[in-house]
Amino acid sequence: MASESSKTMSRPSPVRLLWEQIYQSKSALVGFVIVIIVLLLILCGAFLYGYSPTKMNISEALRPPSWSHPFGTDSMGRDVFTRIVYGTRISLFISFSGIALAAMLGVIFGMMSGYYGGWVDNLLMRVCDFFFAFPSYVLALFLMVILGFGMTNVMLAITLVYFPIFARLMRGMTQLIKAEQFVEANITLGMSDFKIMFVEILPNGISPIIVQGTIGIAFAVVLEAGLSFLGLGVQPPTPSLGVILADGKEYLRMAPWIVGMTGVMISVMLLGFNLLGDGFRDYLDPKLAREIRR
Repeated sequence: MASESSKTMSRPSPVRLLWEQIYQSKSALVGFVIVIIVLLLILCGAFLYGYSPTKMNISEALRPPSWSHPFGTDSMGRDVFTRIVYGTRISLFISFSGIALAAMLGVIFGMMSGYYGGWVDNLLMRVCDFFFAFPSYVLALFLMVILGFGMTNVMLAITLVYFPIFARLMRGMTQLIKAEQFVEANITLGMSDFKIMFVEILPNGISPIIVQGTIGIAFAVVLEAGLSFLGLGVQPPTPSLGVILADGKEYLRMAPWIVGMTGVMISVMLLGFNLLGDGFRDYLDPKLAREIRR
């Protein structure tokens, strides 16, 4: 009994195992560091200079980068660094919320489709095929015209654009796991469909969902920035990365730092989330993990 309890006490925690996996993958480690830096920046960066992201000061308009304004100022005299910090916070919140909702909806669609098959599978997958039939940006533009502008509607647009991807992934994983002996045994023993899907299938099939969700956040940031840039997403004076780009495009020659610094922030975020997603994929896929450890 003592030996069993000591083994249980010495077993590493899931958080430690996850950190070891990230640490052993160079791409995941670099992506993790970038994401942490971005999160610290949006949480603490606004306190470094104390400027308001929306308060105008025309006398300070279009000032080049300096110590007091490290990213310069925009046409209204607002500190670009502060606006990028707040804009990144808003863009990430919208993107994360939209992808989280897409993942939940896609997981439910995918599990039901893969588990029940038949007409349920045909019906749910035809719904996904309908959304797949449109390019992402075209579908997002169409949804924004129907739903209207604003943060909430951008989240819904991201959800509807990306949930079919999660549904397809979860459907394939459900079909594979359902054929396993331990699932067939539980079905024979009379376990309810709900328990089989959410207790047996979901924990064993969540890995590709995590990977796709991590990478999907990066693409959702681009989608949100594009919609806001066109005036269909977040509305001024609320800062988002797309709104800042739209404000800066009129002064690209006079004040290139507005668009340039915002573009750098978007690129860094995309790099971080893509590298982190690649690292998760390498270690959540056993075949790739074995290749890396060699």
